[in-house]
Amino acid sequence: MKLELSPVDGSWLTVCDMDALTPGRGMAALLPDGRQAALFRDRSGKLYAIDNRDPFTGAQVLSRGLIGSADGRTFVASPLLKQRFDLETGRCLDDDEVTVAVYPVRTA
Repeated sequence: MKLELSPVDGSWLTVCDMDALTPGRGMAALLPDGRQAALFRDRSGKLYAIDNRDPFTGAQVLSRGLIGSADGRTFVASPLLKQRFDLETGRCLDDDEVTVAVYPVRTA
């Protein structure tokens, strides 16, 4: 089974085999326009894809962050400054004015 995401225009892009995603850990994928997506599978098997760029530092590191949950929300904590980003909405849980892009994902 393959993991696909939709970068922006509604088209679907195959980014990896599902077996490559370890539950609870992230992985980065290079998109055709040069951006990076951070891919995650939580321990229940739910899939997420957000922008890999940490908006606080500019570093492409969110795929290396730790997955957790708070108030029923699954998040990734940046490995640099530890800000938490909701994996469903992209909203920073520590600064309401900051978000990262969220990409639709599916299996094929």
